[in-house]
Amino acid sequence: MAAHTSVSPQEAADRLAIRELVDAYARCADRRDAKGQMSLFTEDTRFLVFMDATAAEPTQELHGRDSLAPVFDNLNTYRTTTHFNGQSTVSLHGDRATGESYCLAHHVSVGDDGRRTLMIAPIRYLDEFVKQGGEWLFAERRLMVDWTETRPSTP
Repeated sequence: MAAHTSVSPQEAADRLAIRELVDAYARCADRRDAKGQMSLFTEDTRFLVFMDATAAEPTQELHGRDSLAPVFDNLNTYRTTTHFNGQSTVSLHGDRATGESYCLAHHVSVGDDGRRTLMIAPIRYLDEFVKQGGEWLFAERRLMVDWTETRPSTP
């Protein structure tokens, strides 16, 4: 944990902007705003999904902003989602930064038989950020699924 005895206004603004970027990602996901979600990434971004956070290799690896559309569109298979962001850490290095953020992702599905299920996934994002044109973006995002639980859900 970093000691912050004094934080410059620029560092405070950068930290706030990065937190707002992380929150915007979750909001776009829950609102099914795939274009908005994609706009949070650099053109040459990398997005890696680890369905098992302990795995050495990703389950899925995407390159470039345009490659993200099918992943974000996949959220439409759920009736609704809620991504609740928790604690996060950020290390700033000029116009680059790294971070880790925690999220509880809730996904509600309705089967052909009308039964609802709730899948809860505690996940972490390992991020690399870059500031381009005065705006912080994801340069790389690693989605780490720590575990999942699926159970019946009532309306």
